[in-house]
Amino acid sequence: MKYIKEQIELIRKKDPAIKSNLEVLLYPSFRVLIYYKIAHFLYLRKHYYLARLLSEKAKRKTGIEIHPGAIIGKNLFIDHG
Repeated sequence: MKYIKEQIELIRKKDPAIKSNLEVLLYPSFRVLIYYKIAHFLYLRKHYYLARLLSEKAKRKTGIEIHPGAIIGKNLFIDHG
């Protein structure tokens, strides 16, 4: 939950078009980062197929591809994936 709250704050700070926290949930960049966190967790535990499957699902839903093995630092913001 801490990660989700941080992402909501970050996106609201960097995108002035957002008027509420709920609106952030509609952003593909927010959703793909949630998918990425889960896929990365699976990838680190050597569940490569499941991680890649989840990554592909995220790509189909959002149009943004992030490899589950990628290492992403804090404060990543994708405006238009």
